[in-house]
Amino acid sequence: MPEGAQPEEELNLTSPAVVRSLVESLGLSPKKNRGQNFLVSRAVLERIVARSELSDGDVVLEVGPGLGVLTRELLPRVRAVVALEIEPAFAEILPQTCGQAGGRLAVVLGDAAHLEPTMLASALVELGCEGGPTKLVANLPYSVAATVLLRAFERFLRLERATVMVQREVADRISARPSTKDYGAYTVKLALRARVVNRFEVVRENFWPQPHVDSAVVTLERDSRASEGELERASALVDAAFAQRRKTLANNLAAAGIPREAAEQAIKQLGLDPRVRAEALTPEQLLEMGKLLRFVFNEENHGAARLLYFEGEGLHA
Repeated sequence: MPEGAQPEEELNLTSPAVVRSLVESLGLSPKKNRGQNFLVSRAVLERIVARSELSDGDVVLEVGPGLGVLTRELLPRVRAVVALEIEPAFAEILPQTCGQAGGRLAVVLGDAAHLEPTMLASALVELGCEGGPTKLVANLPYSVAATVLLRAFERFLRLERATVMVQREVADRISARPSTKDYGAYTVKLALRARVVNRFEVVRENFWPQPHVDSAVVTLERDSRASEGELERASALVDAAFAQRRKTLANNLAAAGIPREAAEQAIKQLGLDPRVRAEALTPEQLLEMGKLLRFVFNEENHGAARLLYFEGEGLHA
């Protein structure tokens, strides 16, 4: 603990003055490019915890814990918390500000933009939680929020629920409906794996320093509608389908290497207008199209696809 800092049980991390003092004692200043805006609202903090629906068997992944204002609320309620932090000074002080962790906290120094199970493997072993996290609860750094949320559901298959603070525009993308400006490939790929169950708005005055935008807390629950292989195929198809928003779905798929005749037959089989754009399709329809079009993506050719076969009409490549 830095010289002059208060003991863990006396620290009021929802006080802007205390947070400022502690950050300064570490010789730091909040970094905008890392989204270091500290939540200083007890009311918002309590709502996040309530929406998380935590149990004593949960293993929580927290990304960007900072000084630990949320971490300290999580620890008494769950089996363990693994906290991923990019700032070395925060990673070092977190076990001190959360001094009553009782062996239930592991801190990992790393960049959440590259979140992978291997990054957390040793920490999870240390906690005796090799199976991986069951909940994601975090005030996500704005610059990586969208990436982290999707990667968490894609890579941690035991993850059941996520309650995350994100920039309001990211929350809009997460919860967007078809044929709206915020609906795109990201929305669909996330919706294939999880559904939004609630959301509440958080104005910028609840942070120190204040960000330039407002936020929202979004809760999602895993909602797997297909096998992992089918989800991966659908996600690859979504990337191709939304490659150029102004183009029709058939044109985008053709540009990705899927024979036009096969793409058009799949569109017809789904009962869609041949001139339809990807933004008009629901995640369920895109999942079904991924089942109809059997293809492989050549990663070395930036997503070019080769059709293996097309079910329904018996069309073969």
